[in-house]
Amino acid sequence: MATPRVNVEDFRRPLHDSLSKLGFEVHPFKIGWYNAVLPSALRVPHSDDTLAVLVISTPSMFELAFLPFLESNGCQGLSDPIDQCVKHNVTTAVSQCFPEEQVEVSFDYEMLPSRKPRFLAQTAAHVCGAAYYYQQADVPDQPWGDKKVYGVCVHPLLGGWFAVRALLLFPGVQVELLQTPPPDCVPSRDARIQLLDDFNLRWQDWSYRNIVAPIQTYSQKQREYFSLPPPQRAALLRGWGYTPGGANLQDPPSLQDPPSLQDRDTGYG
Repeated sequence: MATPRVNVEDFRRPLHDSLSKLGFEVHPFKIGWYNAVLPSALRVPHSDDTLAVLVISTPSMFELAFLPFLESNGCQGLSDPIDQCVKHNVTTAVSQCFPEEQVEVSFDYEMLPSRKPRFLAQTAAHVCGAAYYYQQADVPDQPWGDKKVYGVCVHPLLGGWFAVRALLLFPGVQVELLQTPPPDCVPSRDARIQLLDDFNLRWQDWSYRNIVAPIQTYSQKQREYFSLPPPQRAALLRGWGYTPGGANLQDPPSLQDPPSLQDRDTGYG
């Protein structure tokens, strides 16, 4: 007997209501869209119609979720406080919204024993329609020759001022959805070259994040935090009155490392 399909809104809406007030966006999609653009070794072992939800953070997450998390919970051990905050808020939302549902949660910083990422963040962002993943192949007559050029996602409203945080899989939930491609917000060849050059060569100045006019960017406090090398962030948090437990704080590569470390994807298609 065929597995009954469910209303996607019954899953999207509770997550949105719980996480949007903390500075997160949620984007439902079918895992088959993700699997379709990847080689078999990287596919997720679920049927094509299985519901997946991508969670991304917006700039407001820092003030709405991260600083309150530090105030209320502090940090435990040596793991990154941003990772701890995201895990706490996402897992809390999942358990409160779907107490009877099996949900597989993967975070962007998690690795498999093979040292491959649990999921390809930028590919997932593209296939679910959240952000366009611009790559070297998206530039006609590309000027880089044989040089490796790392791709980057652009959000239609936030530009580059966001981060993919988590993938939720609902193994027992089958859905009907029509796939909508992400907005192509950097349509010209020259702008795509500028985007990829800025990302690969000048990632520290964050200029690539402004390739489209964003409706929201990092606050000054957030820029101060992410501009520091990771080992110096604990001292900054202590100066702000927080007491992180770890002495060597690390942040997700998607926020602060050069593209050679930042791009965990192998691309799509």
